[in-house]
Amino acid sequence: MKKLILLLVLFTACLFTLPAQTSSNFPQGSTAGRTNMTAEPSSVEIPNISISATAPQSGKQIAFSVQLLLILTLLTLAPSILILTTCFLRFSIVLDFIKRALSLQQVPPTAVLNGIAIFMTFFCMWPTLKDVYTNAYKPLSNNEITLSESIDKAQQPVRLFMYRQMAGDDSYIHTFMNMGRYPRAKNLSDVPTHVLIPAYILHELTVAFKIGVLLYIPFIVIDMVVASILMSMGMMMLPPVQISMPFKLMLFVLVDGWGLLTNQLFVSVVQ
Repeated sequence: MKKLILLLVLFTACLFTLPAQTSSNFPQGSTAGRTNMTAEPSSVEIPNISISATAPQSGKQIAFSVQLLLILTLLTLAPSILILTTCFLRFSIVLDFIKRALSLQQVPPTAVLNGIAIFMTFFCMWPTLKDVYTNAYKPLSNNEITLSESIDKAQQPVRLFMYRQMAGDDSYIHTFMNMGRYPRAKNLSDVPTHVLIPAYILHELTVAFKIGVLLYIPFIVIDMVVASILMSMGMMMLPPVQISMPFKLMLFVLVDGWGLLTNQLFVSVVQ
């Protein structure tokens, strides 16, 4: 009981000895805070957006709108046109084949191979692109021909390039002509563009796969020799690819593989 009374006395003394609350901030140097809010908060200004459609006042406005739409569509389809109507398809597939034949996983990267294929495509297609610029784009920019005439003149060099690549093999053209129930084509002018493009794509895939098979043959021989040596030595747990890859790289470097490959690809396109 005495201890309880003593604790009460000490607690009462502490209450009376506490300093009075001052306006100084604690800790020293801190900023005083407040909890009240403004009565009228400021509003956020949102700009007005309006869309209006007006009728064309002349035929030139309609023609400009159609030209703008065609240009945007062409820019959207430009990557597909570049891949499917040029020699990029053949180059990219062959370069990917040589990478797999050498048993390389990350070197060189796919972006590097595609970059090589793009610049080789520009190099091989430069005469065709120059004809398109001279006969189609430049007269159009000088207002010498209309847009439809420019499109016709632009597709003529590209059609001629695709047809020349299939000069020795017209089977795909005949296949698509029969599928579309068109009469048998005697020359390039008898082949529609929507028939020529898919025929050219299948032809390029076939040629690229043929080149890839020929590239695989020497490297498969090296893999078979290395695998048979490892089997005869009883080293069955060692992957043959790990041993054969340095030999394939040495063979590829000694015969100047990149030079031979690019040279033969160029010769196969530029006849």
